[in-house]
Amino acid sequence: MTLTQSLLIIALLIALSAFFSLAEITLAASRRLRLRQMADEGDPRAEKVLRVQEQPGHYFTVVQIGLNAVAILGGVVGEGSLSPYFAIFFEKWLSPEASASAAFLCSFVIIIAVFLVFADLFPKRLGMSNPERLAVRMVGPMQLLITTFKPLVWFFTRCTDLLFKLLGMPMARDDKITSADILAMTEAGAQAGVLAVREQQVIANVFELDTRLVSSVMTVRDNIAWFLHDDPESVLRARIVAEPFSAYPVCDGDIDHVLGYVDAKDMFQRVLSGQPLAFDQGLPLHKALVIPDRLSLTEVLEQFQQAHEDFAIIVNEYSLVVGVITLNDVMSTVMGDLVSTPDEEQIVQRDENSWLIDGITPIQDVQRALHIDELPHSEEYETLAGFLMVMLRRVPKRTDNVSWGGYTFEVMDVDSYRIDQVMVTKGTGTAKAPAN
Repeated sequence: MTLTQSLLIIALLIALSAFFSLAEITLAASRRLRLRQMADEGDPRAEKVLRVQEQPGHYFTVVQIGLNAVAILGGVVGEGSLSPYFAIFFEKWLSPEASASAAFLCSFVIIIAVFLVFADLFPKRLGMSNPERLAVRMVGPMQLLITTFKPLVWFFTRCTDLLFKLLGMPMARDDKITSADILAMTEAGAQAGVLAVREQQVIANVFELDTRLVSSVMTVRDNIAWFLHDDPESVLRARIVAEPFSAYPVCDGDIDHVLGYVDAKDMFQRVLSGQPLAFDQGLPLHKALVIPDRLSLTEVLEQFQQAHEDFAIIVNEYSLVVGVITLNDVMSTVMGDLVSTPDEEQIVQRDENSWLIDGITPIQDVQRALHIDELPHSEEYETLAGFLMVMLRRVPKRTDNVSWGGYTFEVMDVDSYRIDQVMVTKGTGTAKAPAN
């Protein structure tokens, strides 16, 4: 066999190996969502790829038969065709035995390098660039090869299936898409510039609704503006001027005996039309939606939808009112910075290493702002104030501090046992809390 014939055979073997490498990587890297979209748009080849992905055993068997056969033939042809020429070259300086060994080594290295670059690395990088488009082109020839080598494919597939059964491993590919998968895709999209960072954060907030309790978003008991059923008009007017909200609980005697709520729009309409503001003179009193304080925000949305309400009273296990929540509170959690105003900011970054944070800030927001993945005993609290109480094992006092994960949390202001402000500084502190 002449050198030209040998080089042509090697080039053909490289092309075959590149074909099988491309077939392998495109099937593995193809996204089912994109393939399903292509199939819905009328491409029958995409449907074939989806079916192969569900049962890829025969496909990969043909790929491995092809790759191994080509690799063996490439080594035989390459070594036999190149070694004599290298041996003649090395015999000028080396003995026949040494020149033969050097010639074999050079032939081996060159063949390996050529196959590695042109039959493996290049086709795989090409396949990763647009796997779905290439996969639909490869599936037809690969199915033809599966049919051609059916006896071999059947034998090796059965051997592999038997090995999987003996090891107790799943035979089919698990294509369940989790919320973590979707969040990872949106983060990758944000990094690639396909999604804006704020858009990605909105999507993350939507998935977070199922893990955040209503207590992390509600207006707490001490901040609720409420009316007594027998309050005179002057008190009602003064209250809505001092504390403008969209709705106000109406109570009998104290806040724990809620009769209903009054909508601010009803009050404004009566003021504009000159009607009196009094519950015994026609001011509408709406039935209040009462929900427990252990619901997630997703469950709260369901409650709002079922009751056709956008305002709810939150009670604890002792039927004491602990807060109120509106539909706007939940949606503000989803939209985040897109709808918040400076007056509403609970986390203020002073510089690159320090933050001033309100004590009632939801702990998830604190973790996101500080880039903290995990906090200790996270199931025991919902807010930054709760984190400090759990870590200190007592009600915090001014100047108390806790260090965790390279951050120091120092209590700056306490009002009637309520933690108003916490200074967080980034440093090298270890996980610790001051002694009781």
